[in-house]
Amino acid sequence: MKKGFYTIMSAQFFSSLADNALFVAAVELLRTSGEPEWQRAALVPMFALFYVLLAPFVGAFADAVPKGKVMFYSNSIKVVGCLMMLFGSHPLLAYAIVGLGAAAYSPAKYGILTELLPPSQLVKANGWIEGLTIASIILGVLLGGQLVGDKISAMLLGLDLPMINTGIDSAPEAAIAALVSLYVVAALFNLRIPRTDAALQPLSGSPLCLVRDFAQCNSRLWQDKLGQISLATTTLFWGVSGNLRYIVLAWAAAALGYGTTQASSLVGVVAIGTAVGAVVASVWMRLDQATRVIPLGIAMGLLVILMNFISNVWVAAPFLIILGGIGGFLVVPMNALLQHRGHNLMGAGRSIAVQNFNEQACILGLGALYTGLTKFGMSAFGAITIFGLVVASTMWLIRGWHQRNCQQHPAELERLLSIARSDHH
Repeated sequence: MKKGFYTIMSAQFFSSLADNALFVAAVELLRTSGEPEWQRAALVPMFALFYVLLAPFVGAFADAVPKGKVMFYSNSIKVVGCLMMLFGSHPLLAYAIVGLGAAAYSPAKYGILTELLPPSQLVKANGWIEGLTIASIILGVLLGGQLVGDKISAMLLGLDLPMINTGIDSAPEAAIAALVSLYVVAALFNLRIPRTDAALQPLSGSPLCLVRDFAQCNSRLWQDKLGQISLATTTLFWGVSGNLRYIVLAWAAAALGYGTTQASSLVGVVAIGTAVGAVVASVWMRLDQATRVIPLGIAMGLLVILMNFISNVWVAAPFLIILGGIGGFLVVPMNALLQHRGHNLMGAGRSIAVQNFNEQACILGLGALYTGLTKFGMSAFGAITIFGLVVASTMWLIRGWHQRNCQQHPAELERLLSIARSDHH
């Protein structure tokens, strides 16, 4: 791997670490402020909001400006959202601003991989960056849980600045203040990201042109016989995965009686499994074999439903590791195939923006569904059952869709797979 790849990974790690720790701190801030549970569940779709709204613009922006600069600007927006949450803005609004930074960050983060590395290293690079992202989710959720816990929050609140009243006097506020420093570390790595040789694509002056261009790119990827299957699979995976973060917190409270600090450790356990699955897939799987993992998505949906029958932490921990492992093994080859097809069909930044739009729209839709169910009184157990059924049945439909493509368009699929095969080598 080229030297710049490790700088990108470091920047991504610290930025994502702070995002995930901030999620837990925001959940605790809403809980201690006495806000209803549906607002805590709404944090997930609020983070996804700007990914969906700005999708036509962020991809084109990432292709028009050096990607290291895009990542630096985006990280600065996250700092603004963090400070808004700290100094009195509603946590849902502030977390949406952090989501705005993340939305601009993502096309640059993934797009620079296709500019920096040859196609033969894409699955491996994806395995590393997904594994590292998952590691940052594990450590971020654990860090957030510990920062709002009694011991560390007491230490943080004990650090008083002489002659200055910061107004920080609760555990979640102290945690949020501490997390600003992580975003600063990420920004320092952003400044070290190398400029690649890839030509910058000029940004159209008209928002209408950008929307039209984005709609064409979205349509092109959905019409591609391999692109559509990988896009459908990754969209569903991230839709579920994004919401599972909060669902595991709610489930741990209902089934095990856990508080935020204890429950956050179980979210980390799912992510450990995902990291292992991602790394194993990056070693074993080839680009042209990616569609073979589709049945794992059906299994993942059925396993989500089984969570309802677990009430013992010693059963829950290995179960959640297996659930995460299946997800990690599923998403890495599909993600690499999607990037490969997107890079061949359009610019890297535009391709990732299309992917983000679909995935975050799924997070937004499923998150709104879960938030609505909670608002109208459904238990965590009922919501988990609905989630599992949605995943399993949708993956079953995607599997049938791919089989139909194989029967009706064998020559086109073989041509696309041969391109993937030659690029992999």
